[in-house]
Amino acid sequence: MTDRLHIPELDALDLTALVASKVCHDIISPVGALVNGLEVLDEDQGEDMDAFAMELIRKSAKSASAKLKFCRLAFGASGSAGASIDTGNAEEVVGLYMEAEKPNLKWTGTRSLVPKNRIKLLLNLVLTALGAVPRGGEIAVTLNGEGEGCTFTLHCAGPKARVPEDFIATLEGRMEGEMNAHGVQPYYTVLLAQSCNLILDAKLDGEDVIISAVEK
Repeated sequence: MTDRLHIPELDALDLTALVASKVCHDIISPVGALVNGLEVLDEDQGEDMDAFAMELIRKSAKSASAKLKFCRLAFGASGSAGASIDTGNAEEVVGLYMEAEKPNLKWTGTRSLVPKNRIKLLLNLVLTALGAVPRGGEIAVTLNGEGEGCTFTLHCAGPKARVPEDFIATLEGRMEGEMNAHGVQPYYTVLLAQSCNLILDAKLDGEDVIISAVEK
């Protein structure tokens, strides 16, 4: 679908600000929970509450770390221009991120070094897939091929699976209103696909959703 898509051009400063807002939105919840746990410890309400606070701090710290690692790879520079990323490292980062999400993750594909923008695209497609199965289920990520020719298919299965409306609207050029931190993620995903010369698609297959990024 992206081969015939003409998305509006966004000012570089606006795009940077919106992506930064998206990242902050993703990590504010576990960081806020960390603060809450520390406040409970400061109140000294007894051993039971201290144990509860420490468990909250541990879980929140783990979640914050996983989200930061994911966002660094999905939205950050991830090395120098033209760098490649090991798909094994990408699988580890995605796996840690998915531990706090409802769907289970299945990952299939040969381990190889893939251009970083393709890996960034893959992680953003994982975010899209999460929107396809909001009630949980399974996201099966398949890496097709290796290296510079690696493409992706994500099979999303779960109760009332759906193609995320903001994603399909961006693909079809139906973006309306002013861009915000929520809408910038599918927009950024399309930009990544265009930079990789890949075609994006998202469709229903029976009761499941198939999201793909393939060669033109």
